[in-house]
Amino acid sequence: MKQVPLWIAVLAFGLLGGRAVAYETPKMEVVQRYRDFEVRRYPPQVVAQTEVEGDQGSAGNRAFPILAGYIFGKNHGERKIAMTAPVTQAPAGGAKIAMTAPVTQQSAGPRTWRVEFMMPSEYSLETLPQPDDPRVHLEAVPPRKVAAIRYSGSWSQKNYDKNLEKLREGMKREGLAAKGEPVWARYDPPFKPWFLRTNEILIEVE
Repeated sequence: MKQVPLWIAVLAFGLLGGRAVAYETPKMEVVQRYRDFEVRRYPPQVVAQTEVEGDQGSAGNRAFPILAGYIFGKNHGERKIAMTAPVTQAPAGGAKIAMTAPVTQQSAGPRTWRVEFMMPSEYSLETLPQPDDPRVHLEAVPPRKVAAIRYSGSWSQKNYDKNLEKLREGMKREGLAAKGEPVWARYDPPFKPWFLRTNEILIEVE
């Protein structure tokens, strides 16, 4: 029998199962709603992050086992940490708009991506166990304001690009200046029907 990849097991147990229980998502305040998108304010957060190379579709697959290992006990003290949602992904090296621990991107070609799990709000940078894996880093994310668009459907590049363009056009229409790279946030496991998935793109604004 073929073994289920770890990243699928993580999503099945954490994301899918978590919808039936109290599953933590990022705290935020909606500042303004527009026709195509909304502006939100996020408080400080702590994230576990790693950087991987590849295209937009493969980066999350490569990062999941690394970050899942940390929350499943590959840390000083072998402590288990609850999964959160979404998982976010963004180009590495740009301004950061980290969201949570479920999985954010821009170009279609191979490059380096930063993938992040938000840590549960009960933890601070000081109280989280240190990762055993040197590829995992903990970081405190300061308060930020972002423009966000939510959409359903597949994780295809075409669907992502269509909604990213819609978000950027809306920001331009409303006179909002981008401060960072687009962040792709995915809330659901890959085996959830595509038409039921919740996805978001976030762009930090001035």
